[in-house]
Amino acid sequence: MTDPARPVLRMRGVAKTFGLTRVLQDVDLTVRRGEVHGLLGQNGSGKSTLIKILAGFHTPDEGSIELDGASVDLPLSAVDRRKHRLRFVHQDLALLPSLTVLENLLADDVATGPGIRPRRRRAELARATAQFDRFGISLRPDTLVRDISRLDRAKLAIARAVSHLGDDDGDADGAGRGLLVLDEPTAFLPHSEVAELIALMRAVAAQGTGVLFVSHDLDEVLTVTDRVSVLRDGQLVGSEDTASLAREDLVRLIVGRPVSVLSAGSAPVSASQERPRLQVSALRGGAVQHLDLSVHPGEVVGVTGVIGSGFDEVTQLLFGALRASGGSVAIDDLELEARRLSPATAIKAGVAYLPSDRAVQGSAPSLTVGENVALLSLRKGGGPFALTGRRLERHAGKLLRDLDVRPPEPALAYASLSGGNQQKAMMAKWLVTGPKVLLLSEPTQGVDVGAREQIFTLIAEAARQGCAVVCSSSDLDQLAQICNRVLLMRRGVVSDEVHGEAVTKAGLTEMLFADAVVRSPRATSDA
Repeated sequence: MTDPARPVLRMRGVAKTFGLTRVLQDVDLTVRRGEVHGLLGQNGSGKSTLIKILAGFHTPDEGSIELDGASVDLPLSAVDRRKHRLRFVHQDLALLPSLTVLENLLADDVATGPGIRPRRRRAELARATAQFDRFGISLRPDTLVRDISRLDRAKLAIARAVSHLGDDDGDADGAGRGLLVLDEPTAFLPHSEVAELIALMRAVAAQGTGVLFVSHDLDEVLTVTDRVSVLRDGQLVGSEDTASLAREDLVRLIVGRPVSVLSAGSAPVSASQERPRLQVSALRGGAVQHLDLSVHPGEVVGVTGVIGSGFDEVTQLLFGALRASGGSVAIDDLELEARRLSPATAIKAGVAYLPSDRAVQGSAPSLTVGENVALLSLRKGGGPFALTGRRLERHAGKLLRDLDVRPPEPALAYASLSGGNQQKAMMAKWLVTGPKVLLLSEPTQGVDVGAREQIFTLIAEAARQGCAVVCSSSDLDQLAQICNRVLLMRRGVVSDEVHGEAVTKAGLTEMLFADAVVRSPRATSDA
């Protein structure tokens, strides 16, 4: 029988230096059995390095690690991780889309098993079904992973990790054993789906497993964790019971100071005196049935709704990333038929677009930071030889410094940047073009609280420069902080509109999820 008081993980005096930079310094971290423990900190605080030490990717310069009460040699090997029931689920989930749910669930068995062995499909299906039932997961084992939702993929990745936490000691279901490290598994999930993953985390911890949860979303952390540890500049600045922390206390621990909050309607708008910069009429496409929208210079307009309402497709349609079936889009004096709108046409008209999935849709991860930032400048400058060598490096370096991208090194691989710095680099890429219209989709998804504040400031500055901003987001707190007004969508049409001081998280939540009768949509029957 296991001792519930004994920590499943204890790190003592862990330190790590890269070159002249001290990334971690004298870090102590303890995770108890059956608890969800949050690991927080700004991008660059040392979280990723600490996780990579646990994964055996880095060797600490100093310090020791105990797993389940036993000291382990460093760096941790794959055999040690399996022996001590240490499992990871990273942001990319590491699933194979071309394989089935069952094949992904058993992938580690194939990779670490004793050579070729016969498949026992009936036993495998029974094991998968039992594993899914145990945690309330509804997945068909024979479904291809590419055909399931991102939420179900995250659940599958967690189920696969947990399935091995009890191996090698007869504890076949993993109850009461091991440590599950979740490295931002919710980063690219809509807020409406995160609750299901939080319930799964709690179910895993209830079995006695320790869960180390890395996240930038403070509401998630305050909801699911029992304790939190905060890193700042490579040092542990506090480990606290979550129940004793207010959100403001957590922000102060992470950033080291109170974070200023932008108020709704903070951008200067003179709607009555200026013509709209963006005029959308009868836009249709995807789940959007009808959208009329006017955005003036300096105005930040949010669009939100429940999943399936079409709110998340508005910015895609306006950029031409999703083909519209009807309507028109006017930018200043230029009127465009929505069906003919393409990204190339939109860019030429002065439209900038930050998609929610920056890794797949918003950047070229195989290129350097400088090359990513300068892509649109190259296009605007007239060809592939407009910015080369030192000129590109100077140009990109200035943009990175202006937007506080850390480190401001154009030669670094873009994929090596943290999520918040990747997003700031993408903002730099677009803002240097001086856009007339800025389209944002979940702009602070997977971004820490410090970078989130900086991105809000960049959005406000773009508005002050006369940009018309449209932000589609499921993060109601974000919308309340940056928007002059917010449109709420239901079933493909705008059902409500909230203005100015009425734009609050509480107000938006009430209107979005109220059980009251839905108000009449704006779309007319003959639109």
